[in-house]
Amino acid sequence: MHFFPRRSATSLSVLALLLSVSSVPLVAQTQSPTALARTGAAQAQTRPWLYENSDVPIDAAWQFGTLSNGLRYAIRRNGVPPGQVSVRLRIDAGSLMERPDEMGYAHYMEHLTFRGSRHVPDGESKRIWQRLGVTFGSDSNAQTTPTGTTYALDLPQANPASLGESLKILSGMMADPNIVDSAVAAERAVVLAERRESDGMQMRVSDASRQHFFAGQPLADRAPIGTVATINAATAARMEAFHQRWYRPENAVIAIAGDIDPAQAEQLIRDHFAAWTVPGKGAPAPDFGRPDPKSPATRVLVEPGAPVGLTAAWLRPWEPRADTILYNQDKLTDMLALQIISRRLEQAARAGGSFLQASVEQQDVSRSADGTFLSIIPANDDWEKALTDVRAIVEDAKASPPSQLEIDREYAQMDTALSIQVENADTESGAKQASDLVSAVDIRETTVSPQAAVDIFRAGKPAMTPQKILDSTRRLFSADVFRALLVTGKVEAGTDKRLAAAVAAPVKAATNVRLAEKPVTMDDLPALGAPATVVSRSAIGLPGMESIKFSNGVKLTLFANDAETEKVRINVRFGHGQQSFSPTKPVPSWAGGYALVASGIGKLGQRELDELTNGRRMGMEFGIDDDAFELQAVTRPADYRDQLRLFATKLAAPGWDPAPIERVKTGAMLAYDAMSQSADAVLARDLNWLLHDKDVRFRTPSREEIAALTPQAFRAVWEPVLASGPIEIQIFGHVKAEEAIQAVAATFGALPPRSDTPAPAANRAMRFPAPVKNPVVLRHKGDKDQAAAVMAWPTAGGFALQKEARQLEILTQIFNDRLFDRLRSAEGAAYSPSVQNNWPFSYDAGGYILVTSQVRPDRINYFYDVVRNTAADLVKNPVSDDELQRAVAPMRQLLTRASTGNAFWMNQMEGATHDPRYVEAMQRMGQDMLTVTAPQLQELAAKYLVSGKSWSAIVLPEGVTAK
Repeated sequence: MHFFPRRSATSLSVLALLLSVSSVPLVAQTQSPTALARTGAAQAQTRPWLYENSDVPIDAAWQFGTLSNGLRYAIRRNGVPPGQVSVRLRIDAGSLMERPDEMGYAHYMEHLTFRGSRHVPDGESKRIWQRLGVTFGSDSNAQTTPTGTTYALDLPQANPASLGESLKILSGMMADPNIVDSAVAAERAVVLAERRESDGMQMRVSDASRQHFFAGQPLADRAPIGTVATINAATAARMEAFHQRWYRPENAVIAIAGDIDPAQAEQLIRDHFAAWTVPGKGAPAPDFGRPDPKSPATRVLVEPGAPVGLTAAWLRPWEPRADTILYNQDKLTDMLALQIISRRLEQAARAGGSFLQASVEQQDVSRSADGTFLSIIPANDDWEKALTDVRAIVEDAKASPPSQLEIDREYAQMDTALSIQVENADTESGAKQASDLVSAVDIRETTVSPQAAVDIFRAGKPAMTPQKILDSTRRLFSADVFRALLVTGKVEAGTDKRLAAAVAAPVKAATNVRLAEKPVTMDDLPALGAPATVVSRSAIGLPGMESIKFSNGVKLTLFANDAETEKVRINVRFGHGQQSFSPTKPVPSWAGGYALVASGIGKLGQRELDELTNGRRMGMEFGIDDDAFELQAVTRPADYRDQLRLFATKLAAPGWDPAPIERVKTGAMLAYDAMSQSADAVLARDLNWLLHDKDVRFRTPSREEIAALTPQAFRAVWEPVLASGPIEIQIFGHVKAEEAIQAVAATFGALPPRSDTPAPAANRAMRFPAPVKNPVVLRHKGDKDQAAAVMAWPTAGGFALQKEARQLEILTQIFNDRLFDRLRSAEGAAYSPSVQNNWPFSYDAGGYILVTSQVRPDRINYFYDVVRNTAADLVKNPVSDDELQRAVAPMRQLLTRASTGNAFWMNQMEGATHDPRYVEAMQRMGQDMLTVTAPQLQELAAKYLVSGKSWSAIVLPEGVTAK
C-alpha cells in the first residue's frame, strides 16, 4: 500500500537513484475488514483478474474484462477534469526482460513505437494527437522501468470518435510498429542523446548503487537506458525479435478512466485490440534472482563534486504474496515503525550534530528485493560519526518498544493522510486512477477505494501494539544480506577499510532520542489581538469571488466553492517580495525558504509545531514572488481556521531558533560543488542571474556569503520583512463565506495595522542583459561530451502589452515544436530543447523568450544555426493553419482543464487586491491567447526575434572548445 510519500526529496536514498528513466512504482492500495463486510455482494461474484488470490473488496467503480487474446483491461467513469479520458497501456516488458546483448531495448522500443506504425506514418502520431488537443510530453508520453513499459495518454474533450482514433493509433503502435532499419537508425541518435543528457554524477551514483545493492541479480546491470554499445548494435531484426517476444496481448493491460460511458470504451478496446495476435509463444517471465550474500557488503564510490552520502540496506528476497487484508495491515505496521524512527532521526538532525539528514524506509524494488534502506547525509566529512549516531538511534528502536504516545502520533498522521484521500475522492483525476491501476499490476497487487483503504488501516489498529512495533522494527533491520554504499567527493587512502570497519563495529543504543510526550495545542500559540471589522466587501473577478477589506488594512480575496470537495487553498501574500531587496546589495533571501519556516513561532520550535499539526491537514510553505512574500498551505474545512491562525502568529511573533540557520548553511555548503559538475547544474546556478543582467537578487550566494551568515544577520533582514508591508490573503475552496471572513478577521484582522513603504524605484526595475555577438562562456567540471546552449531575446513586461504577452505563449510553443522536430526527432542533436516565454507582470521590463538545450560540444554551432534559422523563418513566413491549430488546440484544452480547479484561479488573482489589472488580465487570458492569428504571430516574431538583440551563453566542459 502506498498512502503518502515516505522519502525526503533531498535524501541520497538509493531508491531515489535506482531508476534512470522512470520513477519508483507506486505500491497498491487495498480495503478493510469493515469494508469487506459491507461489500459481501462484491465478494460473492467472480473476482476480476486484478483481485485473484486476494480477499480485499473489489472496487466496484472499475469494470474489468479480458479479451480472447489475453489482453486485460479495466475501465471506470470519472469526470475529473470534465471531458478528459486517460488511457494507460502497460506492457510487461522492462529492462529486466532484456538479454545481455539487448540492454536498453525495452526503452528503445518505446521510442520506436512513437515514430510510426501501420496506422500512422513516421513521426505523425504526435501531430494527430496535437490536433485533438493533446500536449506532447505531458498529455502523451511513456516510461520504461525495469519491470515494464507504460504508455500514457490524457485525451482532453474526448468523445467516442477521438478515443477510438487514439486507441487505433495505440493498437498499431503495440501490434505493428514501424521497425525498419531507417527508423531504428533515426531513433538511435535520439536515444543516445537522451542517454548523454542523463549521464553525469546522478547517473553514475545510480549505476553504482544498483550494481552494489543488487550484485548477483539482473537488476544490477539493467539500467532502462541501456549502454552505448548495445544501443549502437541495435538493428531492425534485433528489435523485431524483442518485440515478438514481449509485445503480446497477454502481456498487455489497458486502464481507461475518464468522462465516457464505460460500455463505449469497452467496445472501442474490443474494436481495436481484439484482432491483435502474435504467432508462437512469448518468452517466459525471467528469474529476477535473489539478493546474493556472497557479494561484497560495502563499497566506496568517489564522485568528484558529490556531497558525502551513505546508504545502508537490509535486503531480503522479494516474494509474490497474496494481496490480503492481513498482508496490508502488516505493511502498515511496518510503515508506522519506520515513521517513528524517521521522526527521531529528524529531531536529532534539527538539533545539529553529525548528520544533516537521515531517514529509513522499506521498499520492494523492481520485484527483485524487499529492502529496508537507511539514508544519511553527514553534516561534514566525518561520516563515521554520522553513521554511528544514526545507528545508535536505530539500535534504540530495536532495543525497546516505543511509547504508546509515539504510536498514537504516527497513527494519527497516517490516518489523516488516508482520510484526506477519502475526502478528496470525488476530485481525484482519472489520470491518477488509471496510473494507479497499472502500477498495481506492475507490483502484482490490487487497487481499492480510498474509504476501503482507511477501513483496513483502522481495523488493524488494535494489533499495532508497542510489542508488535518492536517486532516489526527488529525484522525490518535484519536480513541475510547487508549492503552499505558511501558516496564521497574525495579520494582518501583506506576509506574502503574504514567503511567496512564502521558498519561492523558494535553500537550502543542511544539514550536521549525519544521524543518528549508533552502535548501541544493551539492555545500554546501566541495570543492575537481583537478581531478587525469589515470595511468593504464587493464582487471581483469571477461569479462568486469576493474582495474584502478589513479595518486594519488586511485584504482578502475569497472564492467559496465546492469545486474541490473538502479542500481549502490558502495563500498569504505580504510585503513586496523581491522588490523589498536591492538589486546590488546581497541579502540572505536564499536561506528564507527553509529557515523561516523551521525557526518556529514564539516559544514553540519546529518539534512543537509538528505536534500541534499532527493528525491535521496543515502546513507552511514559504516562497518569494516578484512583488510579495508568500505563505501557502492546502488544508481542509475542519482545519483552515487554525491554519490561518498559524500563519498569522508566524507574522506576529516569529521564532528565531538559530539551529535552522546552521542547518541550511550546512546543506548549501554540502551541495555547492555539485553545482559545477554538469552543464545543467551550471545553468541552474547562473542562468537566472545572467538573464537578469547580474541582479544580485537572482544570484546563487558564494561560499563566503554562506559561511558568513549568522542568526543575528538573518534576523536583521527578515524580522522587518515579516512585520511590515501590505497583507493580501487568498482563500479558495470548500468554505462558507461568512465563516471564512470571520476567521480572517479573528486572525490576520487581529494584527496591528502595518506600515507600508513602497519599494524603491531601483528595486522595481528589471533588466535584460545587453546583446552579445559571441556567447558568454561558462564552464563545468563534468563529462567532456556534455554541453548546453542558451539563446534569449528581450521582450517586455507589465500590463500595457498583456495581449502580446499571452500570444507569445503560442509563438514559443510553435518555436518549441519546430526545434523538437529538427533537433530531436530528425537529427538527434539534442533530446530536450525548450523554448519558454517569460513575461513579468510585476515589472514593466525584463521579459524574454528563452531557448535552452543540452547539446554535444561539437554540435553547438549547429544548434545555433537551427535556432536562428527557425527564428528567421517565423519572421519571414506565416505559420500554416495546421501548425497554428496544433499549438492552439492543446493550449485551449490545457486552460479548460486547469480552470476547473481553484489553484489556477488563485494563481491568476495574486496581487488583484492591490492592482485591479490582474483581474482584467485573468478575464482576458483565453481570448487574448487563443484567438491569435498567423499574421499576428509573424508580427510578434518580427518584433521580438531580432538577431541583433539576442543574448546567448554556452556551458562547456573545462578544456573543451565549441564547434
